[in-house]
Amino acid sequence: MLTMTGISKTYQSGATALRNIDIHIKPGEFVFVVGPSGAGKSTFIKLLFREIEPTTGKIFVDGVDVMSLKPNEIPYLRRQLGIIFQDYRLLNDRTVYENVAFAMEVIEAPMEKIKKRVPEVLELVGLRSRADNYPGELSGGEQQRVAIARAIVNDPLLVIADEPTGNLDPETSMEIMKIFSHINDNGTTIIMATHDKTMVDFMQKRVIAIEDGYIVRDDLKGVYGYEPEH
Repeated sequence: MLTMTGISKTYQSGATALRNIDIHIKPGEFVFVVGPSGAGKSTFIKLLFREIEPTTGKIFVDGVDVMSLKPNEIPYLRRQLGIIFQDYRLLNDRTVYENVAFAMEVIEAPMEKIKKRVPEVLELVGLRSRADNYPGELSGGEQQRVAIARAIVNDPLLVIADEPTGNLDPETSMEIMKIFSHINDNGTTIIMATHDKTMVDFMQKRVIAIEDGYIVRDDLKGVYGYEPEH
């Protein structure tokens, strides 16, 4: 599913975010990426969908050499990925249904398929009754559910989540994590960068810890291993 070999990233400022990273993630795995602020987690996540490029090394997603893609090919890579951010990034002038449907419209899915698939995904995240509401009418947890629905509506090979529970209370975070667990149980690979110690310790999934740009820990059933950050 995902292979990174010899990945390093040094920014123009001279700061090195990742140092000689080697990772292999198999299809269907659920992986938490943890570490202190500034450790290199966000750089790691951005490399996966080629928002940035490494200074050295190779990245393969489902056998595709990400670094060899031409600029006009990158959107096709991203269509195979479900990307979820901490700040939701919803379209405020569109309803819940329209936000999720938009992800299918972008890939020119047939209208019949959109009308069938969107309600299914909203049901999965517990928002079918909110389909006609706008983001501004939703709680933070509900907005994050919309973001998850939008990310998975096209059945991505890989879901990448960057601090998806960072703005949520513990109870809502648990509900969101159960949705991710269900998605993973259906076979979708999930990579999640997080500071959420409670969720990581509860889930007992694979944990990759990054410190000062290095992988310092890779545990099959790991724990967060740090004091929670606020």
